[in-house]
Amino acid sequence: MGEDPNDARPEHAPPKLDLNKPGPGDEPPADRPPADRPPAGSGETVMIRPARGGTPRDATPADAVPAPAPPRDATPADAVPAPAPPRDATPADAVPAEAAPSDAAPQDPAPPQATPTGSFRLPAPAPGAGGPAPWEAPPQNGGSTGTAGSAAPAGSFGPADSSGSGFGPADSSGTSGSGFGPPPGGFGGGLGAGAGGPYGHGQAPAAAPGWAGAGTLPPPPSAPPGFGPGGGGGQGESRPLQAVAVGLLNLSCLGLGYVLLRQWIGAAVCWAATAALLLLALPADADGVPLGVLVGYGVVLLAAAADGARRGLRATLSAGAAARRLVLPLALVLLAVPAGGAVAYGSARDEAREEAFQQSLLARLATADALVKAREGVRFDLAESDYTTALDSYEKLALDHPGSRAAKLVPERLDTYVTSVSKPYTDKKYCEAVDPLKHLRELPDTLDAKVLGNRADGFDEPLAQSLYECGAGELRREATKPAHEAFTELASTFPESVYVGQTEKLVGDGLRNAAAPLSDGSAPDPCGTTEEVRTQRSDVAALKGYDLSGPVGDAARAIQKGVFSCGTKQFRDEEYSDAVKTMDQYAKDYPKSPQTAHARTISIAAQIADHEPAAGKKLPSATVPGGSRMPMVVSNDGKDAVELLYTGPVTGKITLKACGSCTNYGGIREAVDPDAKPCGGSSSKYPKATLQLPAGTYYFLQRRTGSLSSAGETKDSKAVIEPGYTYTNCLYVTSQF
Repeated sequence: MGEDPNDARPEHAPPKLDLNKPGPGDEPPADRPPADRPPAGSGETVMIRPARGGTPRDATPADAVPAPAPPRDATPADAVPAPAPPRDATPADAVPAEAAPSDAAPQDPAPPQATPTGSFRLPAPAPGAGGPAPWEAPPQNGGSTGTAGSAAPAGSFGPADSSGSGFGPADSSGTSGSGFGPPPGGFGGGLGAGAGGPYGHGQAPAAAPGWAGAGTLPPPPSAPPGFGPGGGGGQGESRPLQAVAVGLLNLSCLGLGYVLLRQWIGAAVCWAATAALLLLALPADADGVPLGVLVGYGVVLLAAAADGARRGLRATLSAGAAARRLVLPLALVLLAVPAGGAVAYGSARDEAREEAFQQSLLARLATADALVKAREGVRFDLAESDYTTALDSYEKLALDHPGSRAAKLVPERLDTYVTSVSKPYTDKKYCEAVDPLKHLRELPDTLDAKVLGNRADGFDEPLAQSLYECGAGELRREATKPAHEAFTELASTFPESVYVGQTEKLVGDGLRNAAAPLSDGSAPDPCGTTEEVRTQRSDVAALKGYDLSGPVGDAARAIQKGVFSCGTKQFRDEEYSDAVKTMDQYAKDYPKSPQTAHARTISIAAQIADHEPAAGKKLPSATVPGGSRMPMVVSNDGKDAVELLYTGPVTGKITLKACGSCTNYGGIREAVDPDAKPCGGSSSKYPKATLQLPAGTYYFLQRRTGSLSSAGETKDSKAVIEPGYTYTNCLYVTSQF
């Protein structure tokens, strides 16, 4: 970096040198041609260049006598100062003199270079001399750059006074005074030889490169001294790019700007903040870093960047020039550290969130699996709601999150679901398997086809088999109703199934087997068997979808026989009232049956036997006996119609109309007419009927059927019919009135 031009002018312009007049020791050696000089009195400011190959300008022979310094206020009238170039402006043709060997013969010192303003610029130090670079601060306060006894730079200071006693203002006698300060005429002369070498007590303060002429003090510092390690903030000139680089290095989250400035406390703060952030942020989770932590860390970074930029604005870096040129590009590159870290953390956080989401889906899947597992083996009607919930979870996982790990497990879980639900069928618990299999068969109506696949295609046959086996089992347990319910559902759901034909055979054979004892009369309890077969026949006839007309017809005929057998058994068991009902119903249900007449005679005999048990000792014969018959004329001498039932060798009944002119016997009539006899009047006035009865013992029962006071009255009697006689029987009514 260059320095600002110093336009300071000496208080009095130095006298114009007569370059044509050589001073003491200025005679050129014989082997060197004199240097080109401009003509005297030209009025131009002249730069004095040492001859090439001459003695270095700082090599002053020990016997050289410096020229007397002209007075500070001696200003030639015709001296016109030229415009001052920048401090670091060096004439293009200025060539530094080569260093002479230490044993070279003493030569005249090179005249100092004159600037266009009339000041003299110090020559650049020889390579390897270790002096400060042009953009760096010069030594301050009399710092020496050489050793005692070394030659002073030409043109820096005028010759010392005759005493050669170091720094001090020269009085009027030419002797040096005490103290430190410029002589009255300024620092025009050089230092005399004295203690410590030819420069006396040391080197006087050197002027900065480009500093205007001798005799002026250095300009005041542009800023207060710096503070802290690394020179942060010192008196150096402002370097905005350096400040930006330091700030950007601090933004890299590593505090590298402070490291460059050797601000270790600031660097440690940055490291601690970054370490705390990493501890809180890693490993990345779904919730990420709390907002407050991010805001706090951002504030720390921005504060570090701002502070680093402030400190780096005027700092003097210890790194070399080549390294300093790389600071700003490196700072820009290192911004990728926080940016890349943020991107990597965002990716890790997204992965954590995705993992957390996947885990939540897997948890839902596990919940559904637990429901299915817990309900395995439970009756389906109790577990159906949980099965439905699990199935709904499977469907939502597969449809709403098709790419998730849980969704990829749904097909396997559906297979497990089907296996669990159909377990009763696997265990051959067919009745328990019906409802689960119906549920599985109906899954296409409730579950998405993409999710279900073809898992519901194979349940028709198992369901048909379960319905058949369940019905067959119920039949074996004589649970006809649930069996027939299963068969009815089988025929309606699978009419073409082979199990329909098997059902027809099973049911038909079962009905025939049940009715067989009635058909052959071997039923020990014809009444009970008849009722069972009657019920079974009714149920079988109600089955839809089956051809069971043959077994149903056979059962009907067996039932007819069973009813008759039931009536006769009841008669023999002296259950006359039940026998009457059974035989009357038989006669009503089967009027065209050949056994209907016999059933009627049994009913008549049972009615008589209910009043006269002796009449029930023998079951009326189904055939009419042969031989002669004796007539019996029966007359009704009563006011009401009368029904006369009789049983013996033959059984039957007759009904006689009421006798309107007849009265009851006994009571008042007997008192009025003690000689009155039943049926004693003209025979023509009595309703009559004639019976043709084979010989034998007969039991009679007369039963009034009129609406008068005698209605419902019965009277039983007994008669023996012998061959060759005619018999009369008068039916009358007696009363107390």
